[in-house]
Amino acid sequence: MSKRVPVFKPYYQDQIMAIPLSLDELVSKSHPVRIVNDVINRINIQGLLEAYKIKGSSSYHPQMLLKVLVFGYVSNIYSSRKLEMVCRENVNFMWLSGMSFPDHNTINRFRGVRLKEALRSIFEEVVKLLADEGLLSIDDVYVDGTKIEANANKYTFVWKKSIHTNKEKMKKALIEIWEYAQSVAKTEDDLPDPPDLTDINKENVQATVDKLNEVLSNNKAVNKKVQTRLRYVSKNYPSKIQLYEQQEAIVNGK
Repeated sequence: MSKRVPVFKPYYQDQIMAIPLSLDELVSKSHPVRIVNDVINRINIQGLLEAYKIKGSSSYHPQMLLKVLVFGYVSNIYSSRKLEMVCRENVNFMWLSGMSFPDHNTINRFRGVRLKEALRSIFEEVVKLLADEGLLSIDDVYVDGTKIEANANKYTFVWKKSIHTNKEKMKKALIEIWEYAQSVAKTEDDLPDPPDLTDINKENVQATVDKLNEVLSNNKAVNKKVQTRLRYVSKNYPSKIQLYEQQEAIVNGK
């Protein structure tokens, strides 16, 4: 009788892949690094670009360096040497930087010289967008013109609390608009079945928005403020509830 031996998965360090693996495949679709990336893609960095000379050798793109710096702070990584290291070793930073490898001197020069004039306005915009998305709670952020002092108490994600608060605000707004729809409907027959918002999710938010539009969109008696609010809800709530569900997945480790 032959002796049984353990079985292991193949392990080839020098293996060359026929199709190179994309880093994007290794980063979770709901990972906070994607949200930081999206936020910084949306902000105006013209003031930062103006700090660069037209002539001279090429530089690392300031948008990339800003993403690395901000995601570093969000991840409680402030040391330029540690940021240099994670850009080479951490798949999230490697994806965020587009496989760029700035050294610690480059990172220090960027936040100490390049960002000296533009840091405050850019960082305030980043923080505002993160806070608006319900991702960030800032008790106290100190900006001295060259660096940001931050720690776990001053600069932290407050996922569960903010997600719950934002969903409750959304639920409250939808109920208020529905109650208004009831008040302006000529008869009860003009109203579809009321929305079920007991457990607020992507499906019932979209269904509620559709019902509200059905009732109010063509009603000339609807108050202009309510019309404006309904347009905002229709445009933003379906995507916002999807974002909150992504955040919940992160919290729950899914």
